[in-house]
Amino acid sequence: MYSDITGVILSGGKSSRMGANKSFLKLGDMTIIEHIIKLMKSNFNEIMLITNSPSEYSSFQLPMYEDIYKWKVPLAGIHSGLYYSKMESIFVISCDVPLMTTEMIQYIVDYKNEKPIKFCVAAGYHQPLVGVYNKGLIPEIEKFFSINSANDKSFHQFLKNVAAEIIKPEDLSFYRDEIFFNVNKPEDYEGILAKFEAI
Repeated sequence: MYSDITGVILSGGKSSRMGANKSFLKLGDMTIIEHIIKLMKSNFNEIMLITNSPSEYSSFQLPMYEDIYKWKVPLAGIHSGLYYSKMESIFVISCDVPLMTTEMIQYIVDYKNEKPIKFCVAAGYHQPLVGVYNKGLIPEIEKFFSINSANDKSFHQFLKNVAAEIIKPEDLSFYRDEIFFNVNKPEDYEGILAKFEAI
């Protein structure tokens, strides 16, 4: 259990490709967001939810904050998590990776490095929506927003210009590609249902 880092759940997207709020899709007897909350509560003393529709999540009784830069892009959610966190660092997880594990979270958090960002390259992609971010990034993010328009590519543009530790976890005994599987489209949901039932 980590007491020196805030767990931040990002649930501020539009879910436009899904056609419904993917956080509330069911996996077994819980919704995806319930799986994520349970996982984060088992690892962090302090957790918060970043969402632009807080009324949808009021039943979870978590500290909730909206994007300060209301552009509904992941970097805005990370910025708000950093801004509102009492800790120097945050562990970020998006609301659409319900097969994430405690072992992977702990490996990322404990991975030794001096850079302000650390995340994995896994399942063939960079996975910056599961990673650690330092408060020192706040002015860099705000500067980036001041000179760049927000779009789906802006997060990756930002990452190209900052120092990030890229972790390669594929040789770990507990690693599986599906840990990082994202639920974005209806076919993704069908796929993750099958993966969940196989665990």
